[in-house]
Amino acid sequence: MTQLPKAKYRKDYQQPEFTISTVDLTFELHPENTRVTNVMKVERQGNHSKPLVLDGEDITLNSVKVNNEVIPAEKWKVENNQLVLETAFDSFELTIENTVNPSANEALEGLYLAEGTYCTQCEAEGFRRISYFMDRPDVLAKYRTTVIADKEGYPYLLSNGNRVEYREIEGGKHLAVWEDPHPKPSYLFALVAGNFDLLEDTFTTKDGRNVELQLFVDKGNLHRAPHAMESLKNAMKWDEERFNLVYDLDIYMVVAVDFFNMGAMENKGLNVFNAKYVLANPETATDQDFLNIESVIGHEYFHNWTGNRVTCRDWFQLSLKEGLTVFRDQEFSSDLGSRAVNRINDVKVIRSHQFAEDASPMAHPIRPDKVVQMNNFYTVTVYNKGAEVIRMIHTLLGEEGFQKGMALYFERFDGQAVTCEDFVAAMEDANGADFGCFRHWYSQAGTPTVSVEQDYDAQQQKLTITLRQETPATPGQSEKAPFHIPVKWSAYSVKGQPLELSDEQLIHLKDKELTLSFENVAEQPVLSLFENFSAPVKVKRDISDDELRVLMAHSQDEFSRWDAAQTLFSRKVEQAISSETALELDEQTVTSCRNLLLGDSDPALIALALTLPTPATIAENFSVIPVERINENLDALKQQLAEALKEDFISVYNKCSTKHPYELSAQDIAARQLKKTCLSYLALTSNSDELLEQEFSQADNLTDQLAALQAAVWSNHSLAKTLLEAFDKQWRGEKLVMDKWFSTQALANNEATVERLTELMSHPDFSIKNPNRVYSLLAAFTQNQAQFHRADGKGYQLVAEQIKVLNDFNPQVASRLLSAFVSWRRYDEKRQELMKAELKGIQSLPNLASDLFEKVESCLTE
Repeated sequence: MTQLPKAKYRKDYQQPEFTISTVDLTFELHPENTRVTNVMKVERQGNHSKPLVLDGEDITLNSVKVNNEVIPAEKWKVENNQLVLETAFDSFELTIENTVNPSANEALEGLYLAEGTYCTQCEAEGFRRISYFMDRPDVLAKYRTTVIADKEGYPYLLSNGNRVEYREIEGGKHLAVWEDPHPKPSYLFALVAGNFDLLEDTFTTKDGRNVELQLFVDKGNLHRAPHAMESLKNAMKWDEERFNLVYDLDIYMVVAVDFFNMGAMENKGLNVFNAKYVLANPETATDQDFLNIESVIGHEYFHNWTGNRVTCRDWFQLSLKEGLTVFRDQEFSSDLGSRAVNRINDVKVIRSHQFAEDASPMAHPIRPDKVVQMNNFYTVTVYNKGAEVIRMIHTLLGEEGFQKGMALYFERFDGQAVTCEDFVAAMEDANGADFGCFRHWYSQAGTPTVSVEQDYDAQQQKLTITLRQETPATPGQSEKAPFHIPVKWSAYSVKGQPLELSDEQLIHLKDKELTLSFENVAEQPVLSLFENFSAPVKVKRDISDDELRVLMAHSQDEFSRWDAAQTLFSRKVEQAISSETALELDEQTVTSCRNLLLGDSDPALIALALTLPTPATIAENFSVIPVERINENLDALKQQLAEALKEDFISVYNKCSTKHPYELSAQDIAARQLKKTCLSYLALTSNSDELLEQEFSQADNLTDQLAALQAAVWSNHSLAKTLLEAFDKQWRGEKLVMDKWFSTQALANNEATVERLTELMSHPDFSIKNPNRVYSLLAAFTQNQAQFHRADGKGYQLVAEQIKVLNDFNPQVASRLLSAFVSWRRYDEKRQELMKAELKGIQSLPNLASDLFEKVESCLTE
């Protein structure tokens, strides 16, 4: 790294000094020498004589023309990845001719060539790797794109908008011209050229227009594309019905590629997807894969309005589009599937990942104030906590009020690049609301803890509830103002009967402390607080095991039933750790679990409730994380539950084993999920060999087969090696399936895991150059609390060495792996020393990428 990267600050935003109204791009594709001609109409903004400054990285500049005249070299210069052009014109046509090398682009940003397909990824700052440009989201232009390539090798030439021209040209080449009528920022530009199988369909919008739908997949994968197509049509219909938003082009295209850093990209009219979020059939994809595809297809489609039609003024506003669109895709999945199951899965992400980020040196508000490398802020905070903030707005306003706010937002800002503040103001103005205190969710980092005190006076039949909020200091923010925290709540008798204590089921905690009193309360109630996870906070309250069991059995809020079970399990583990005694499961908890298992609730909810909290979730309750003790006690808890409920697990397992062929129905998905949970417990009991072997070999779908494999591997069962070898033999070469094989082993809690990972990196299906493979093996391993945090530091060494390798060609992926080290100060002194040493080793790299520099510096700053 020749010079230290500089931080950018939100407060320093300035409007662009020039704008670009139209862009006419021509690509003459070549593996090593793609010629790009970029013709732009540029206008000076305001009365100034400053030069035009364009961004550019890893490109060879051939010529610069203004109004079709070549500009002499003394009128422009290239320095610090910028082209600086002196010009006296206020309005002019600028032509840039340059070349790029797609084959050498292993960072997968800009234009790259992978496995015979040309592809682009321009968000956040990838367009500058294609041509010199004002590569910032508040420069909106209309694009016309001409793509020229060899016809035989690249029969499909795709870009944004509608195709307006196609013809064959000399030399065995062909040409396609695309026009996008909607102004967009450069990050939404896309180009794909390759040889695909094509699935086609149509969608009729509610205003009667026929939209052509095209889904491009690798040759031989057409049979795995129909679910993605159905998901797209469902998303288009849902957005019309729920948000009154209609698609605005004649064609919508999705391309699935295997080499992709992200999950998917919402480029206008031409979405580029990681193949794992498109390809699915029962034999090669799990139920969760099918649901993920539906969610991600929806997410990228919903960006057409929340992200494309209204975009971000600057990258500090990323949550404007991502938090809102994650909320929308969560609602889409909830409306089409189980709302409770989806909500619980969303909360699990917050508790296991986002809370940890809030407690780390990389803690930041959903609208950051300081950024070095924008790629580092595509985070669980910006996305998922951002979605929770949008959900709280929905909670405060209700569905009708929220939709009024959305309508005003689009009325005011369609076709513009705006801010989070613009969105909040639209919600306020449409409803006559005051979100003054609520804005702290945008400006402050950290997870609030709400302490609850409950006092009941039996003689006066009076209940008093006191709520206090406190948020710990985070980097750059030592003092915190109170948040506006919505608290959904209800009350129950000790027998589980609902109690009507108040007409108002939403408490507004806006100050540091709030006290509420209720008269004529006939008995001590059991309070259900933060129902449906109404705010992304931690809750500290003195609630007994008996009260938790009441909520677990009787709460009418399904999230609260799950949460009570999880709290009970976590408490058992934490009590054993704090008392330094062996964990012993009490009979009352066993009975509650048995009643839940054998009850008539949704099988998917039962499965979730009986799945123990992750080590990462429990770790959030400790200032210094006791790695071994958490894992030992979780193992003991699961073993004791397995033995105590063995016959019940067998009974429910048999009940859930459907005799009919695989169906992707909500009922069957739930049954398979509960069956998998039962199997994970039964693998810990004696005489489970036949059950595991039968489930593995007789499964007609990957969900069941993988459930058997994971149950064997994660319980360190004697069958694990045999089943792993059989799976490898059956699926070798099927990359997305083998990703699951890699992850299963990476997450195994046994002493040989680190050494096994070293072996797996030499497996024919693994490639350090492919992000999916890296995520499936190395990123998965960093989630293995016990083995990544091995006391001898071997886990740290393994990952750090690969981060150093990735730094040289794909720093974005390297930075994602580095996230596993950011909470290093929360471990014991020995582990801190080991992790710090690896961080310093990365810091000392002579060519350290800015993606890594920012995180390492944040981690090591005292």
